[in-house]
Amino acid sequence: MSPVAWSNCSSSTVGALQFNLKPEPFVKFAPVVRPSICSKPPRRLMLTKSSRDNNGPGSSGLLKKMGRTCAECEAAVVAGNTPEAPPVPPKPASPAGTPVVSSLPLSRRPRRNRKSAAMRSAFQETTLSPANFVYPLFVHEGEEDMPIGAMPGCFRLGWKRGLVQEISKARDVGVNSVVLFPKIPDALKSSTADEAYSDNGLVPRSIRVLKDKFPDLLIYTDVALDPYSSDGHDGIVREDGVIMNDETVHQLCKQAVSHARAGADVISPSDMMDGRVGAIRAALDAEGYNDVSIMSYTAKYASSFYGPFREALDSNPRFGDKKTYQMNPANFREALVEMREDESEGADILLVKPGLPYLDIIRLLRDRSPLPIAAYQVSGEYSMIKAGGALKMIDEEMVMLESLMCLRRAGADIILTYFALQAARCLCDC
Repeated sequence: MSPVAWSNCSSSTVGALQFNLKPEPFVKFAPVVRPSICSKPPRRLMLTKSSRDNNGPGSSGLLKKMGRTCAECEAAVVAGNTPEAPPVPPKPASPAGTPVVSSLPLSRRPRRNRKSAAMRSAFQETTLSPANFVYPLFVHEGEEDMPIGAMPGCFRLGWKRGLVQEISKARDVGVNSVVLFPKIPDALKSSTADEAYSDNGLVPRSIRVLKDKFPDLLIYTDVALDPYSSDGHDGIVREDGVIMNDETVHQLCKQAVSHARAGADVISPSDMMDGRVGAIRAALDAEGYNDVSIMSYTAKYASSFYGPFREALDSNPRFGDKKTYQMNPANFREALVEMREDESEGADILLVKPGLPYLDIIRLLRDRSPLPIAAYQVSGEYSMIKAGGALKMIDEEMVMLESLMCLRRAGADIILTYFALQAARCLCDC
């Protein structure tokens, strides 16, 4: 029986290192595969037999002697015959003109823990992974993928093919969570947004296609009426322009159940109507969807950063604005009111939108709630970074990764970001 050696040793090393291991005949050694989030082929460690015969020279099962023994080396050092090693490096010279000063009497110098890449990596407090990303994707009824002018690199994806292809690319680099936003034909929009809860609507059909192709894909869906409303608002609009709260919640419940029936994993009400989380939870439970989660848009501000998104879905309000239901950007404590209501009504995840301009709100919710916190890096944030990169004003990749890391540092467990695929590829290559 031949001895066994590691196959990733060189041939000369295999010849020199003989292990007295005698596996049973006909035993096969399975490859050990390292798990990876990337699509690159994993490295494999294999056990192979040495080419040397067990009965040949040097087959005693002991390591072949290489140079002096340990005892001989120690004796040489004790005798003063210290082996050669590189000399002590000289102290780096300061530039000419540097003042000569006494060292400051500092017992603590925080820079010591930042002096090398290895130390910075060892002490890094926040990490960023593709598992932290939820990929927002726009879908439409067409077969072709249509570029979105205000969001370079983003498309309205065909629900049958383009959507599947984009998600396949994302999964290859470890992104397995998506949220769907539909571009609804104008002919299907109405003042009461009835298309929102059609079981054969664009979103339910897309969910069924994705679950058939990727059963373990985590699908979030947006629950709001604005993509389906002829008025472009998140709720039903009364003739005097008032957004009707309770009547809108009734429609949202039907929309949520329709998405759950199609296979959605997480329902995400983004409308900011009062009481909608509790009503949706009750509606889902009544239909037997107790395991479907709710990610509430807890602190969604009436922000100017949403412009590119509304172009993507053609969902701008036909009149007025959304300030009577979305939050005032000047308000901080109000987020606590919304947080407490959503917690009490059964939300599973709390979301802050936008992201980077509202890091204080993310931290506020993180410190006050035990629930997972999500942050939405919205279309305006994405497009600004893209524009700055295109104009060579910033390093797009570095700013992208820094902005995502800042959202994580502020307390976000997951980040909805249009950079999900691009950022995951960067992280996978690191």
